[in-house]
Amino acid sequence: MTSGYDAIVLGLGGMGSAAAAHLAARGVRVLGLERFGPVHHQGSSHGGSRITRQSYFEDPAYVPLLLRAYELYDELERETGRDIATLCGGLMIGRPESRTVAGARLSAEQWDLPHEMLDARELRRRFPTLTPADDEVALHEARAGLLRPENTVAAHLELAARHGAQLRFEEPVTRWEPYRDGVRVHTAQGAYRADRLIVCPGAWAPELLADVGAPITVERKIMYWFRPSGGIGPYRPERHPIYVWEDPDGIQVYGFPAIDGPDGGAKVAFFRDGGVCTPQTIDRTVHDHEVRAIADYLGPRLPTLPGSFIKGVTCMYSTTPDEHFVIARHPRHPEAVTVACGFSGHGFKFVPVVGEILADLALEGVTRHPIGLFDPGRFAAPPG
Repeated sequence: MTSGYDAIVLGLGGMGSAAAAHLAARGVRVLGLERFGPVHHQGSSHGGSRITRQSYFEDPAYVPLLLRAYELYDELERETGRDIATLCGGLMIGRPESRTVAGARLSAEQWDLPHEMLDARELRRRFPTLTPADDEVALHEARAGLLRPENTVAAHLELAARHGAQLRFEEPVTRWEPYRDGVRVHTAQGAYRADRLIVCPGAWAPELLADVGAPITVERKIMYWFRPSGGIGPYRPERHPIYVWEDPDGIQVYGFPAIDGPDGGAKVAFFRDGGVCTPQTIDRTVHDHEVRAIADYLGPRLPTLPGSFIKGVTCMYSTTPDEHFVIARHPRHPEAVTVACGFSGHGFKFVPVVGEILADLALEGVTRHPIGLFDPGRFAAPPG
């Protein structure tokens, strides 16, 4: 058994890579363990782009974390020189009473975030790629945009290694257990001991964190890229923002500008419509009927976008019943183990601040950041 680590980080995707970087930067002796290679495409931190926004329709309680995440993304770009954030603006579109619009407006007004409200006519005038219905409106946020997930993970891994972390890939963890005053982690290559363990398992949370008490559902999701008819010019970031669009039935679709040149197309996806899966059973094939379904849906809203299909890529959402995260010290092993899971659907924009929070919890047991919303105890059955 190998000893001598202050902290082991299990999982080096979005959250785990950030936790390893923050811990190592504080002088902690870190071991990072990842079942796949660095910056892999088997989980939830891939696909070329992720939305970032501050007028947060999910809950105004997220806004302080977003403000800090924006600061940390700026620092990450400066420290590594990588292209990570493009703030091309964003639209939350739907009827005024929809969750997407009303929730975003509530957050913007509560936190005094700069924003504009656009009616359908103004929306069509300013963004001619979009054709909203007459009864739809949009909240426009200039500070919204997109993040590069692969570059983000690579940047955090780079910083972690720069500060002395040992990162081991292709080494899945088989189990972990309390050991003396810390933990012992087992892999096919051996066992490691550390004072602290930070578990960031993504879609593997149901296997590795079953005793946390947070129900996690894993869903198969598809990201699609289409080549707009007429070319990508109108979809360039300086002309076409990111968007989340909710229809009267509550279905949400989201999309991005064309960021990868003439052959890259524009990326779109349904927000929450995936079938339940596991990492072992996920169907990685994108089927023709799935491409037709989203193309038919987009046609009335972005008439030139379905154009021609380029590719589709699957990923996995791991989600709690209330769609809020789980970030906490382990309820059964609070002194030694910190957990982070249930992020999918809207978690990637928080990656650097979650890394900061996990480092705080692992080393100090507390954090200055507001994380009460993410306590797994909220799922406990009421007494009696």
